Amino acid sequence: MYENPLRKIWRQQRPVINTFLSIPSPVVSEIIAQQGFDALTIDLQHGLVDYKDALTMLMSLRSSAVGCIVRVPWLEPAPIMQALDAGADAIICPMVDNAEDAARLVSWVRYPPEGTRSFGPTRAGILHGVDYGHHANSQVLCLAMIETANGMKNLDEIAATTGLDGIYIGPADLTLALTGDRYRRGFDREEPEMIEALQRILEVAHRQGIRAGLHCGTAEYALRALQWGFDLVTIGNDVRMITHSAQQSLKTIKESLNLLPTALQGGY
Repeated sequence: MYENPLRKIWRQQRPVINTFLSIPSPVVSEIIAQQGFDALTIDLQHGLVDYKDALTMLMSLRSSAVGCIVRVPWLEPAPIMQALDAGADAIICPMVDNAEDAARLVSWVRYPPEGTRSFGPTRAGILHGVDYGHHANSQVLCLAMIETANGMKNLDEIAATTGLDGIYIGPADLTLALTGDRYRRGFDREEPEMIEALQRILEVAHRQGIRAGLHCGTAEYALRALQWGFDLVTIGNDVRMITHSAQQSLKTIKESLNLLPTALQGGY
């Protein structure tokens, strides 16, 4: 029987540590998968990844025990069903504004009678076994992003949607939606009103018996989110990790060179 590795982690009462994959490369995906993350999210919304890339990336993750999430580009049935047929364990859908949006999302993730997902689990059936269709509804995870003013306004109704497994917060867009241009743009919010909004989403999700996830820019902020009680935290993405590592390595060298006597700088 197919068992979603993310559900297994939550059953063990542990949080899921995730990062996003934005580079369309199975090699990069495989490298990141070997670092010990609980989950990796292939980003079809803001990444450089298309469906064919996502398929090869999902295949590259097969050798690890990592949970495979796909963030689809929009609330549409085709990319959701394709990602699931390709073997995704979970779907994150952006810009869910109301209960009707959430119900459509759930419908496209679940097979009848719980939904309207078309049956044809091409790779998922190979990967997860011939009985995948019998267990998919209870195992595949469906996460709605709250990142708009309407989403925040309709939060209680969205979280109460039957079949929805969790809320995933996009703090950059949510900050823009709630505060306009008053604050810098980005993930790790420090403004009291935004922290209050994040914690309200967390409280509403848990009150409805579903999970709450938060996109973070740094490990330090992700740790704070876990201390607040979030069930899933994302630490940046592959682009940011590569960029940060390169910057830190170069900074170390340049700072060391600047400490050398002038006569020794710039030549050997």
